[in-house]
Amino acid sequence: MFDPVKAWHEEHMYFGRLLALLQHEMDVFATGDTPNYALMLDIIEYLRDYADQYHHPREDAVFAKVLVKYPDRRLPLARLQQEHRVIAHAGISLQRMLEELQSDAVLSRSEVEVAAATYLVYYGNHIMREEEDILPLAAKALTAEDWSAAAAAAPGGEDPVFGKNPKARFHELRRRIALEAA
Repeated sequence: MFDPVKAWHEEHMYFGRLLALLQHEMDVFATGDTPNYALMLDIIEYLRDYADQYHHPREDAVFAKVLVKYPDRRLPLARLQQEHRVIAHAGISLQRMLEELQSDAVLSRSEVEVAAATYLVYYGNHIMREEEDILPLAAKALTAEDWSAAAAAAPGGEDPVFGKNPKARFHELRRRIALEAA
């Protein structure tokens, strides 16, 4: 039987692994070496395409259901929804910069570092808050119908990196994830 709480948690774990890989590449950048921009762009593209289009809309639907049962959580839930927008915007900004760097454009190192730090810190803290504050409430209070409604809030789609049939374009990303896990 499908467990939506477990699935939500697993997706957060996947996102955390990708954020760690992105941080590793930013550490390479910080030392003045050339990071793997293609890998970094794959991470951002995946997080923007999959998380922003599938994961976050389902979470927003869960937040609405949690709010009905826990009206005192209005502010933390509103902040999490705001963070979804900030993360999406920061991802677009960082992706543009990485594309420019990959094309040998000259950008301010500090500008790239600020964009990456904003994305990484916001995303990491966001996941932590959801895991600690909202996921336990949702697990306790939401019904099977609530979870079905949340699943219907986003288009259906298989995870292109961690799903059963990963897309070939993410082969290098999957290889790096496997190396990091070993």
